Amino acid sequence: MKHYTYDEWLQYVKDEISEKDKQELEDHLYTCDQCLTHYLLAIEANETSLPILSDISEFTDSVMAEISKQKIVVPDTKTKTEIKKKPFYQQAVFHYLLAAAATILLTFTGAFQSLATYANSLESPQQQVQEKKPSVTEGVINKTFAWMDSLEKKEANKK
Repeated sequence: MKHYTYDEWLQYVKDEISEKDKQELEDHLYTCDQCLTHYLLAIEANETSLPILSDISEFTDSVMAEISKQKIVVPDTKTKTEIKKKPFYQQAVFHYLLAAAATILLTFTGAFQSLATYANSLESPQQQVQEKKPSVTEGVINKTFAWMDSLEKKEANKK
């Protein structure tokens, strides 16, 4: 990885380099902490020549207004083309709002209530079958008591 010198960053801050070189430096700045340190030092050294902001909040508002005016374009690194912003109906927020509206509609029309009633009717026969059929534990206990009763009868018959 090529690193840029402090003097190159100072030229960048003073705007004394070509647009191509500026783009290279900016791209490199995203990935290199060492060069970021040189860049910040160059800004501090050249701080007196930078413009002074009279109203910081007004500056922030104007920058945000300019950003909102621009179309968001994301570069696609695989195909080297630009992807434009998706239409509103392809965004996740639209899908969440649509799902919420459908849920509210189904709730107020009683669709969920009828589904709950149907589910209860399906569960009821299973519960009745389970109530009629004893559990395995109860079956073992019943057989044990029956066996013990038969032993007691045999003992009683011997006497």
